[in-house]
Amino acid sequence: MTKIETFRALHRRTAPGDPLVLPGPWDADSARVCVESGFPALATPSAAVAASLGYEDGQTPADEMFAAVARIVRAVDVPVSADIEGGYGIAPKELVERLLESGAVGCNLEDSEDGVLKEPRAHAEWLAEVRYAAGDQLFVNARVDTYIRGVSDPERAIERAALYVAAGADCVYPIGAPVDVLPLLRSGIQGPINVHGTVTGDGPSPTALGELGATRITFGPGLQRSTAQALREIAVGLRK
Repeated sequence: MTKIETFRALHRRTAPGDPLVLPGPWDADSARVCVESGFPALATPSAAVAASLGYEDGQTPADEMFAAVARIVRAVDVPVSADIEGGYGIAPKELVERLLESGAVGCNLEDSEDGVLKEPRAHAEWLAEVRYAAGDQLFVNARVDTYIRGVSDPERAIERAALYVAAGADCVYPIGAPVDVLPLLRSGIQGPINVHGTVTGDGPSPTALGELGATRITFGPGLQRSTAQALREIAVGLRK
C-alpha cells in the first residue's frame, strides 16, 4: 500500500471514539519523536514551522515552507500532510507539483487571507482546480475559517463545507468551532471532519472529540509551543 493509500485508509474510522490523531511536528527531529511514539501519520502546522524558521505565523516564504516539509518527510517513513496556509498565491498545478515533490501526501488549505474570509464559491472553484491537478495523489483538507473570523453561525460553516466537499475536498476543518456545536456540524457535513485538539489536557480528549463527531484531531502549533515553554523553563533554571 502506498503512503497516500495508507493515509486515506487511516481516515476510514469505524468507531466514533477512535479518531485519527495527527501530531504536528515542526522539524525532522520532532517528526522522528512523534513516529517513535507510535503515531501512524503526521500533519505539519504552518505556525510551528514558521516559529522554527524564525518567522511569524503566515510570513514563511513558500520555498522555505516546502523545504521544511521535505525535510520532515525525509526523516520518517509514515505519511505526512502539509499545512501550506492559503497556497502562497501559487497556481493549482504548480502547487500540487511542489507538494508532491516535497513527498507530502496531503495538504491543509485555508479559506481566509489576511484575516478576511474568501468568497466561498470562488474558493471552491480554486479547490476544484487543486483536486483536478492532484487526482488521487493528495488528501485535501479544506479549512473553514468562519469561527476564527467572527462568524459564529454554524450554518455558514456547513454551507462552506458543502461547497468544498463538492469541489473534491477529502476532509473539512472548521477551525475554532466550539465543542458544543460539533454534533451539529457532524450532522450537516459529509465526509471526514478535522477538529483542533489540545496538548495541555485542558480540553476534551481525542476520544471525547471523536464521540462528538471528529474524524481526525490535529493540534496546530500546540506541541511546538509546549516544547518551547519547557525549554524556556529549563533555560531559566540554568541561570539560577
